[in-house]
Amino acid sequence: MLKKSFLAVLILFVFTLTACGNKEEKISDDDREKVIEDGTVGFEMMGGNVEKAENVPAADEKAILASFDEYIAALNAEEIDRYMKTISKNPKGFKYDEEKTYATEVFDQFDIKRDVENVTIAKYGSEEAQVFANMKMHSLQLETNVEHESAGRQVTVFVKEDDDWKVTSVFYIGDDSQSSTGN
Repeated sequence: MLKKSFLAVLILFVFTLTACGNKEEKISDDDREKVIEDGTVGFEMMGGNVEKAENVPAADEKAILASFDEYIAALNAEEIDRYMKTISKNPKGFKYDEEKTYATEVFDQFDIKRDVENVTIAKYGSEEAQVFANMKMHSLQLETNVEHESAGRQVTVFVKEDDDWKVTSVFYIGDDSQSSTGN
């Protein structure tokens, strides 16, 4: 039973950090600055407040935030076809077909709910936008009833595709002080 519980928590941890190509950002300050300079994440994810991008046209702001809301709602509803409609067909941070297989497996094994706060478009271009959010995840492994909670910061990168905004990559930094497990 302990082995299954450990495996469940490990799978959940992997899902938290790798679904949609999430990249854990436990990196050195120099490496973090390189990621920021390379444009992968266009702002500092560590520390205080994230400022809203000033150059976002109202129509794009509405569309990007609606796409982010639908992405989170589809994940929370665990509806694979709905979720895949939020994903770019040509993502940068993961492979589309592998994501569908992986998300289906996770949806079958876990009940996961995400609560988001402080949703902010932190970087904007006419073809790409980065949405920052504080996130709390509550999960239950269905087979073992093992529960897990985690919190962190997520940047969801969207690209303009077929006149809609689609997820192309996700970066997540967990807040170790907010994580807990239990049986």
